[in-house]
Amino acid sequence: MAEFSVSELSNAIKRALEDGFGHVRLRGEISGYRGPHASGHCYFALKDEKARIDAVVWRGVWGRLRFKPEEGMEVIATGKISSFPGSSKYQIVIEQIEPAGLGALMAQLEERKRRLTDEGLFSDERKKPLPFLPRVVGIVTSPTGAVIRDMLHGFTERFPTRVIVWPVRVQGDGSAAEVARAVQGFNALTGDGPVPRPDVLIVARGGGSLEDLWSFNDETVVRAVAASGIPVISAVGHETDWTLIDLAADARAPTPTKAAEWAVPKYADLIEQSGKLGLRLTVAVRRVLDALRRDLRSAARALPRVEDLAALPRQRLDSVAHRLDGALRARVQRCHTRFFQVAGRLPHPRTLVLHPRRALDTTSARLGRALSANTQAHHTRHVCITARLSPGLLFNRLHRAADRLDNLDRRARECLGRTASVRRARLERASGRLQPAPIRQRVERCQERLDALTRRARLAVGGRLVQHRNALGGQAKMLGSLGYQSVLARGFALVRDADGAMVRAARAVTAGQALEIEFADGRIKADARESGGGSAQTMQSEPPSTTSATPAAPPNKGSPGGQGSLF
Repeated sequence: MAEFSVSELSNAIKRALEDGFGHVRLRGEISGYRGPHASGHCYFALKDEKARIDAVVWRGVWGRLRFKPEEGMEVIATGKISSFPGSSKYQIVIEQIEPAGLGALMAQLEERKRRLTDEGLFSDERKKPLPFLPRVVGIVTSPTGAVIRDMLHGFTERFPTRVIVWPVRVQGDGSAAEVARAVQGFNALTGDGPVPRPDVLIVARGGGSLEDLWSFNDETVVRAVAASGIPVISAVGHETDWTLIDLAADARAPTPTKAAEWAVPKYADLIEQSGKLGLRLTVAVRRVLDALRRDLRSAARALPRVEDLAALPRQRLDSVAHRLDGALRARVQRCHTRFFQVAGRLPHPRTLVLHPRRALDTTSARLGRALSANTQAHHTRHVCITARLSPGLLFNRLHRAADRLDNLDRRARECLGRTASVRRARLERASGRLQPAPIRQRVERCQERLDALTRRARLAVGGRLVQHRNALGGQAKMLGSLGYQSVLARGFALVRDADGAMVRAARAVTAGQALEIEFADGRIKADARESGGGSAQTMQSEPPSTTSATPAAPPNKGSPGGQGSLF
């Protein structure tokens, strides 16, 4: 007997396992999973109800796995059977892991959804509103698929804008990490850099199965979208598909084309809306100007005329002047009277020492100066009152109101001119883009699509007609097999009374009663008789009737009452 060392025996067992089994597909539940080791390798076990086997995933394979293992997850592992000589245990070296059916994927998806919901990543408070008119739109999708072409075509039709595409893989190993890096990369851009920062992001992919869309259920992608400072529109799959990124995004579009429609408004709608707002602005300005004109006219009509304003002060001035003249005359008269009174009290001129003529001149001069000063004071007061009652004040006020109205009219004309020029420029740009070639191409595409739909409709209608014809034929055969006419064809007969009611038993028939017997080829009339061997007399024969009835029971020749002669 040969002698082996422990190492030789362990290596021989390892070679026997590897050569005997090779690559296998192993189904089991993951147990003891604690994540990758410090070395980058991953160790756990696969088990079922009766057995358990150790499993290892090397560091190089771990980075290429499409589905990462999780504790308690049922998987199908592909790898080779080997052994570890250091502990004399056999194990499976896993090269690929996939969930064991759709149920395992859905269970993992629901568990991940519940955990992220508890963290608040799907709450409505985190949602950001979409910008009304973004200048730059960022798209994270595959650059070679039909999705990006449909979206660019949608942007061209609705509102031409700048689009920046971050190319990623949307399926397969490493696609989730690329999508997460793309979202984070867009958020890292600055507004003053060579590549502008987008105002809104669209993460798009076409439809597919749950396995095809699994990259958008990855936790790294969901967290990157939830942490994005730029509003994100999720457009993954068709309307019936859903992923976790739809719950974390700020908006979820049913299709990628619909996401392009949500991102930018329609140019024609904006032109129409701006035209309506411009018309409303013009009408409002005209109404304001008309109201100001009416107010100015009303104020002008309410103001009195200059002659009316100056009439009363002029009348008062005339009254004062008249009174002043009389007062001056009375004062002069009083002065003269006083003078003569004073002169009468003076001594005789012969006795005067001073010169009397000089005294008289002095008194007259003083009296004249007093009268002149009084007249000058009244004249000055009259001039002041006249200056305040000048019509120039009213004219100045009217001029200021007219200047203000002219200024408002000029500003309104300038505003209307600027608005008209801006809209004229927009209309010219729009008319430049509305060339017949794109419209013709769109009409041709629509015609091709209409032809294809017509062909499909004809094929569908023809197929449905064939299905309905086959179904109708089958039902007709079933009706023939289940109808009572087939029973009559096998030799049975249907008996009715004179009222047409079906006779089910011989005891219900009385002697001499008129009966109608229906066979497969016609009907006859008969009368019931009491003789044991009685027979029915044929009265009339008719073609088969279409009246439905329950087939009669087969004849019982041994029954009493002459029943055998009737059935």
